[in-house]
Amino acid sequence: MSEKVLKLGIPAGSLQKATIELFKRAGFNIADSERDFLPRIDDEQIQPICLRAQEMSKYVADGVLDAGITGYDWIVENESDVVEVGELAYSKATSKPARWVLAVPEESKVAKPEDLRGGIVATELANVTKKYFADKKIDVKIEFSWGATEVKARLVDAIVELSETGTSLLANNLRVIDTVITSTTRFIANKKSWEDKFKREKIENIAILLNAAIDARDRVGLKMNIKRGDLESILKILPAEKSPTISDLADSDYVAIEVIVEGKVERSLVPALKRAGASGIITYPLNKVIH
Repeated sequence: MSEKVLKLGIPAGSLQKATIELFKRAGFNIADSERDFLPRIDDEQIQPICLRAQEMSKYVADGVLDAGITGYDWIVENESDVVEVGELAYSKATSKPARWVLAVPEESKVAKPEDLRGGIVATELANVTKKYFADKKIDVKIEFSWGATEVKARLVDAIVELSETGTSLLANNLRVIDTVITSTTRFIANKKSWEDKFKREKIENIAILLNAAIDARDRVGLKMNIKRGDLESILKILPAEKSPTISDLADSDYVAIEVIVEGKVERSLVPALKRAGASGIITYPLNKVIH
């Protein structure tokens, strides 16, 4: 083990599989075991530790961990004083931000937050929910929920629950009346660790590679050969990250073009390029895209 080690928090539970897969695409192989809280990684300068996302920011703020991955919601909930290195646009279900929503049973007469005055609201995100109602000057009782909050919606007046796709709320016949907080996954660091040259550089390197893997997820590389005379018309068709790479071929009448495009564009772009005269078209997946 190297004398210089970065203690890195990996979120356990629902986000663990997606996080380990992201690290793999970024070039790090983490031994994937749901019961292993000290998994192995193929980098002797990193010591991964699996913790619940709900607790992560506390341990990073206290210096138990040098850095970690958690949601913005839990940073706010724990009032953690940490460095936000950056946002990581991924989650267990979607790359879109997750929402903590205020919800009531479909049959409830509650139509707006003010209708809950004097009522009871159950949630795991208690501090954030208290502030939400306090800011609106609505007097409610906040009860901490130990999970399965959707079930409790019919035991109390309302719940505040995390929603990524809305599927669970619909399945439980719940109706959303407001959004309490929007959250994305964040890469955070301890303030003292951030001042350490080795640890800061290591954290920044990891952040660059993780974001590169995220950016590559929805893009593909595209190569083709075209007649030099068709170059101008082909360039008008191509959406490129910057300028496409153009290379001369042994046959001076042809050039090769290489670009990066969004995956959803590929299916309509390739036939258009073929019709415009492109040949030898190759598409390939990308591991990382660094801007």
